[in-house]
Amino acid sequence: MLIPKSRHLHLLAFLAVIGLLATAMFFEHVMMLEPCPLCITQRIAFLILGLISLIAAIHNPTGRGLRVYGGFILAFAIVGAGLAIRQLYLQGLPPEQAPACMPGIEYLVDVMPMNELISIMFSGTGDCAEVQWRFLGLSIPGWTLVAFIGYGLFGVLEMIRKRDIVQ
Repeated sequence: MLIPKSRHLHLLAFLAVIGLLATAMFFEHVMMLEPCPLCITQRIAFLILGLISLIAAIHNPTGRGLRVYGGFILAFAIVGAGLAIRQLYLQGLPPEQAPACMPGIEYLVDVMPMNELISIMFSGTGDCAEVQWRFLGLSIPGWTLVAFIGYGLFGVLEMIRKRDIVQ
C-alpha cells in the first residue's frame, strides 16, 4: 500500500487549517456571525495545529521527529476537541441554565485582567450557547469537533505508522 510522504500530509494539513480559518473569517466578516470566546480559542487551536504542520513540512524530519510532531498534533487536537465539546454542551443547555452573555471580546480584552480573560475564553459565556448556523444538522462547534477528530487521527497515524514504506 502506497502511503503519501509525511511532508505532503503535513502540507495538506496546513492548507486545511488555512481553509478552516478562511471559512471562520467568511462567517465573521461576510455572514456577520460574531465569534464567541470559545470560537476564538478554537481558532487559536487550529492556528497552532497549522503552524505545527507547516513546521513539520518544512523540517521534514524522519523517525522519532515525525512521532514528536504527531504527538503535538494529537495533543492540540484533543485540546481543540475539548473546547468544541464544551461549546456543544453549552449549546445543549436550556436557555435558563446557560451562562450569562457578556460584552464583545474587544471590550473584555480592554477591561479585564488577563487571568480572568483566559478563564472566560476557555469556559465560554452565554454567547457560546447561541447556535448561529447549522449545516447538515451540525452547528459550527460540531463541525470543528469533526475537524479536530480528523487532526487527532492524523496525529495518531504519524505516531504509529511504519517509516520504511514511503518517505
